[in-house]
Amino acid sequence: MGIDLTAIGAVVFDDGVVTDTARVHAAAWKHVFDGHLRGKSAPFDISADYLRHVDGRPRLDGVRTFMAARGLDLPEGDPGDEPGAPTVHGLGLAKDRFFLDQVDKYGVAAFRSTVALLHELRRRGSRTAVVSASMHGRKLVSAAGVMHLVDLMVDGEDATLLNLPGRPDPALFLEAARRLELPASRVAVVESALPGVEAAGKGGFGLVVALDRGGRAAELTARGAHVVVRDLGELTVTGRTRLS
Repeated sequence: MGIDLTAIGAVVFDDGVVTDTARVHAAAWKHVFDGHLRGKSAPFDISADYLRHVDGRPRLDGVRTFMAARGLDLPEGDPGDEPGAPTVHGLGLAKDRFFLDQVDKYGVAAFRSTVALLHELRRRGSRTAVVSASMHGRKLVSAAGVMHLVDLMVDGEDATLLNLPGRPDPALFLEAARRLELPASRVAVVESALPGVEAAGKGGFGLVVALDRGGRAAELTARGAHVVVRDLGELTVTGRTRLS
């Protein structure tokens, strides 16, 4: 299982496989959703609800998708809502506030196997990029100390500026490929979230590597993954990137 750099010229990583923030995101969602769900529905289940409905999606889409899954109506509201207000924007803002508070208190770490893979890719001439649905993507990757290992980043701020739809639409990944000046067929994507894997599959990327953290290998493959691993240390890198 590996990346052949005679065929692949760049590798795009979802930020969730770079920075160890998934647990913080999940805890923030549980904190916010459980407060809203009290007396209405069962508590938010990190092991099921987070991976199925929230992981890999833009924040507001996560609120909409999870609430729809529970059969609950929630007004859209607007960006001026108070954090925690019973609206899509209000819950999204509350989640953002809780998440950033936890990051400020405890910091952000990068996964060692991802850092090792980034070093090996760059040693062999591959370009690298990070894609994030978060408005804070650059802050998190910088805080983890790995920004020097990537050539560029496309995050939630870019998505808003360019009006790019969230995953499972491939727009964010395709924008990264465009900035890397490579066709999608010569770019590999490394993802862990179901919507992200689906997006990479839809985008026609040359290789889609899925990091399976929840025993979902069959579903990740069905969504478009070419390779599924439990840890990025399982991947091999061969060849060197050709110039054109």
